Amino acid sequence: MKLNARDARAFFSKPDAKRTGLLIYGPDAMRTAMRRQEVIAALVGPQGEEEMRLTRIPASELRKDKAMLMDAVTAQGFFPGQRVAFVEEANDTVFPSVEAAVKEWREGDAFIVITAGQLKPTSKLRKLFEGHNNSYAAAIYADPPGRDEIEAILKKAGIADVATDAMSDLMDLGRILDPGDFRQTVEKLSLYKHGDMTQVTPEDVANCAPMTSEAGIDDALDIVAEGRFGEIGPILTKLEGQGIQPVRLCIGANQHFRKLFAAASDPGGPKAGLARARPPVPYVRKDRLARQARGWGAPKLEQALKLLTDTDLQLRSAQPIPQMALVERAMIRLAMMARN
Repeated sequence: MKLNARDARAFFSKPDAKRTGLLIYGPDAMRTAMRRQEVIAALVGPQGEEEMRLTRIPASELRKDKAMLMDAVTAQGFFPGQRVAFVEEANDTVFPSVEAAVKEWREGDAFIVITAGQLKPTSKLRKLFEGHNNSYAAAIYADPPGRDEIEAILKKAGIADVATDAMSDLMDLGRILDPGDFRQTVEKLSLYKHGDMTQVTPEDVANCAPMTSEAGIDDALDIVAEGRFGEIGPILTKLEGQGIQPVRLCIGANQHFRKLFAAASDPGGPKAGLARARPPVPYVRKDRLARQARGWGAPKLEQALKLLTDTDLQLRSAQPIPQMALVERAMIRLAMMARN
């Protein structure tokens, strides 16, 4: 049977051990692994592996010994408690072994967990679990976590009282971080607030969140947008030394000023406009970008976007021009506009 996203989250946290098994598949190996860990932990508990109630079977080994899964499913454990037979990195090459184990499964046997990469609708494994009346198949996609999922992660970490603005920042983080980094950030936040009974604030989230990978370009664009033209030359030289191409800088500037224009034009004000920006603006930059948008205003930002569009066209032309010098000139002109 297929599990939709909401039912899948509920099953992952509280799996029914009377079911035959679960197939978890999707293009993101980390997301799949995290869900698999959650299911197995819920089934066998923290001591399951030590008590040999979890049997791990790589798909490569199962291809060599087709009876491994059947043996693991039907074996009698030395310790009492639920058992799990887990096959990782599976695909249709292990289908005969998985099909045999699923068909021969009886109540009291080990729960079967299979993980796989992206599977086509025609996949034999998918069809087996989707068509079986006592098994589940769950697709894991690279969607950001919803509010209910973030609340569940916070609850598990022992974080209960979160301010509205801080929750908004955590949801933004969920969109821009991969699941592992997001969970590590929540764990760090839990340690940061240990013994502190006050509400989690945006400042707490900011203190625990990782730095963005685009920090160098962001610094340069902040210098430009804030009219600090004397600092433009040195930071562009530094970025050029790091291998940042002029076209990449121009694209980044275009994206930055488009966000400022959308923020300055929003009827609800700059913060409302930035909240709707896609891709989302990192929470640590929202206040700064809101100040920039207010300082520029929509009419001046429209002129800035025209200048950047003209610069981009010149960069992409066949003319032999010094590209970094062209970008630096555009940046200085923008900074001068910010001061006027």
